[in-house]
Amino acid sequence: MGASKLLISLIIFSVVVVGVLADAGIEDEIAGTGATHAALRLELEQLRTKISALESSISDRTKELKGKDENTAQLERTVQEKSARIASLQSEIESLQKKGSVDAEELVGKVSARAVELEKQVEKLRNEIESQTRKSNALEAQAIGAEKKVQDLNLKLESLQKTNDEQKRRIQKTERALQLAEEELLRAQLEATARSKQLTEVHGAWLPPWLAYHISHFQELAATHWKERAKPVLVVFLQKASEKSAQAQKWAEPHLETAKTKWIPAIKEQWMIFVTHAEPYRQTVSTKTVEVYEASKTTITMHIVKIQELADPYYQEAKKLSKPYIDQVATVTKPHVEKVRVALNPHTKRVVQAYGKFLESATTYHRQAQAAVHEHLKKHELTKPLATKELVWFMASALLALPIFFLYRLLSDIFCPIMSCIAVRRQGNLHERPMQTLLTADLSAGMMIRKQQKINKKI
Repeated sequence: MGASKLLISLIIFSVVVVGVLADAGIEDEIAGTGATHAALRLELEQLRTKISALESSISDRTKELKGKDENTAQLERTVQEKSARIASLQSEIESLQKKGSVDAEELVGKVSARAVELEKQVEKLRNEIESQTRKSNALEAQAIGAEKKVQDLNLKLESLQKTNDEQKRRIQKTERALQLAEEELLRAQLEATARSKQLTEVHGAWLPPWLAYHISHFQELAATHWKERAKPVLVVFLQKASEKSAQAQKWAEPHLETAKTKWIPAIKEQWMIFVTHAEPYRQTVSTKTVEVYEASKTTITMHIVKIQELADPYYQEAKKLSKPYIDQVATVTKPHVEKVRVALNPHTKRVVQAYGKFLESATTYHRQAQAAVHEHLKKHELTKPLATKELVWFMASALLALPIFFLYRLLSDIFCPIMSCIAVRRQGNLHERPMQTLLTADLSAGMMIRKQQKINKKI
């Protein structure tokens, strides 16, 4: 304690003396040289700032030393108290030793043990004080780190707030853009509906009146023929077919039973014998077919390569010669094709939709027919081995296609006389007007010749 106090006092005295001497020397120099030397003033200010920094550091160090002195004083007090207790115990021991009794010896042992315990407690207290100082230093370091983390978090919060504000601005801009896009979409939809109405009106009036009349007349004729002739014939045919199928089932039941008991095992035996005898022939035939296929493939590939080599120059020349004509035809027909495409676009969409619906319904009906055929084949033992996927698919497709084919044949038989009458009438009209057709043919031929001449001139 005394040495530390002397050291601190000497440091303070030396700093004060140095500061006073420096101030005195600097003031003498300034008085000697004059007030014009700004560099010396700057040095003086720097020295003063250094002195103030040293004084502040010295004051901090003195505070730290005072805190340490207080801690050491507390420790010295505790040591003095413990030493006083030890001295009192030693005095008691001495007094008890002077008495020389056995109880005194026991007390001496107890007191010595107590003294040892007290010394251990003193050491424990010192260790605890050191650990507390270490913990305080660690807590100070943790506090400094926490302050730094808080500063970093504040900076991150500020950056996040800035990004949030920017995102809000962007969201507002996107909302405005979406509103504008929705308005433009509404306008485009209104324009599209108006144009679609115009196009429907145009397409409704696109067909010529004579073709529309013929189509309506043909539809009326088809409806009348269906109601009068085709529908009753179809009903009668379906009734007869159901009756015949019932009769065939009744007739086939005993034959099926006899086939189950007699024919099927005999057929199986014959089939196994045939398979065993035909297996080597099948293997030889398969090997020979593979050899023939490979030989024919090699020979045919050689001839195909030669043909391609021979035909390639002719193909290239034909391509060069036909390219300008093809380009001219494409340029001439492009606007007409676009007009036709625009005119047929709504009809094609409807056709595609109807075709998709037809495919969906056809697939569903085909699957139902496959399930029914498979169940019907599985019912009988004779037809169980025939219930394969390929045969079931073929039979279901045949069941779906046969009614359509029957209707096609029926309609062709009904309407063939009508179409033949119409063809006869057209031939009569053509014989009545041969001159008009000849004139139109001559005019069309002359136009084609002129177009060909113009194309040749351009080339």
